[in-house]
Amino acid sequence: MKVTILQLDIAWGNPEENIRKSESLMAQSPGSDLYVLPEMWSTGFATEPFGIAEDEASSRSLAWMKSAARERQCAISGSLAIRTADGSFRNRHYFVNGRKGTVQHYDKHHLFTYGHEDQYYEAGAEHTVVEFMDFRILLLTCYDMRFPVWSRYASGLQYDAIICVANWPESRQNAWQILTRARAIENQALLIACNRVGDDHYCHYRGMSAVISPIGKTLASCPPNQESTVSFLANLESIDRQRAKFKVLDDRDLL
Repeated sequence: MKVTILQLDIAWGNPEENIRKSESLMAQSPGSDLYVLPEMWSTGFATEPFGIAEDEASSRSLAWMKSAARERQCAISGSLAIRTADGSFRNRHYFVNGRKGTVQHYDKHHLFTYGHEDQYYEAGAEHTVVEFMDFRILLLTCYDMRFPVWSRYASGLQYDAIICVANWPESRQNAWQILTRARAIENQALLIACNRVGDDHYCHYRGMSAVISPIGKTLASCPPNQESTVSFLANLESIDRQRAKFKVLDDRDLL
């Protein structure tokens, strides 16, 4: 499975511009099976969603994810600020499979209370594991990375890879680099971590998007402070071999 991370410099509250940027980055890395965009890639991290979040039924950003995935015969993963049919706001991480014409989603479980995300958004209560090209992929969003119990590989939560999309600021960059590797190591999973670059009203974002191996090795990474892409050929057999050779998961705590 060829994976491409799109490390985007998000234009605040401007879906059309962010779609244009995303298309340009995808054109620089054609032929991938899976493209990964950051958290709230079409707007920036809008903790106050009024006037910025899109209605899910008419979302231009989601419509573009569907059409781009269908035209390129690939999958696209990334989160959007969405208002659902019941009027609630969700930080919704979509996985759009253009080959099958399916859309799955995960609603961010750990809302960022420090930034008051919890005052406006509804938290998700369920995990989402998607199946794509024989990979089982767990979807996570940004702040979720700090909570290992939520993503712990278990009999009822089995997966081969994790996609974490984020708006993770430079001021906490050290935590980003440590936590992404910790989640990969403890779950013996490939971890695809897509962070944004640039600035919004609150923070500077350095990016440091990367693909991390099940033993915590950086397999591919984007340059810091630069809108860019990086691609990696993910191999399911190598994950299975590592798990079979060093059976850490057999000794995990049963929660």
